Amino acid sequence: MGLAGRIRQFERDVRAYFNVDPRIPGNERRARIYNRYFDHAILRGIWTNEYEIAPGVYRSNHPTHERFAQMAGRGIHTVLNLRGASVSAHYLTEKASCEALGLTLVNATLHARAAASRDEILHLIEVFRRIGKPFVMHCKSGADRAGFASSVYLLAIEGRPVSEARRMLSWRFFHVRNSKVGILDYILDTYEARHRQDAISFEDWIATEYDPQEIETRFRQGKTPA
Repeated sequence: MGLAGRIRQFERDVRAYFNVDPRIPGNERRARIYNRYFDHAILRGIWTNEYEIAPGVYRSNHPTHERFAQMAGRGIHTVLNLRGASVSAHYLTEKASCEALGLTLVNATLHARAAASRDEILHLIEVFRRIGKPFVMHCKSGADRAGFASSVYLLAIEGRPVSEARRMLSWRFFHVRNSKVGILDYILDTYEARHRQDAISFEDWIATEYDPQEIETRFRQGKTPA
């Protein structure tokens, strides 16, 4: 293993040392360090891009315990975690916060730099239909996955046009289209191009025609959405 490989391994080892279950006695300090510095909670504690996208439906970056408490005080009783369930310190800390505050935690998985699978998007829509309001959905930064999920909500649940749903992926929330996360915009663009042909609904398009591999290939090649 060369020098670069040893440096990468050292970084992985350091992260693993701090990325521990905070519920186990003796792990609290290490997990807190992981969350604050490796998962950037130190920034999210002083800044948020929380926004109400529809009545009783909020998007946000990953809240700290203090922000979860504030949300609970405002009547929000359900949290939709778009980062997926895991054994990482950030998830286990969130789970403990929700349990302590009486919040219902629901999990779904999206990706910031890749097209989600058909099943992942359909599962998200199903969650939207059964989840109780008011609720807040979040990813890590609140820019990309939360933006795409907000777009899906507006399209599939609210029946809003793509032009409106696309606003959820914008500089306002620190989403940068001209980067790898632009794949999320490309999905919406592809659906819009298809919708112009015969007004197929977003959910029907996902269920019957959506091909994430094809979309990723066309996006990497810089082809026009079609």
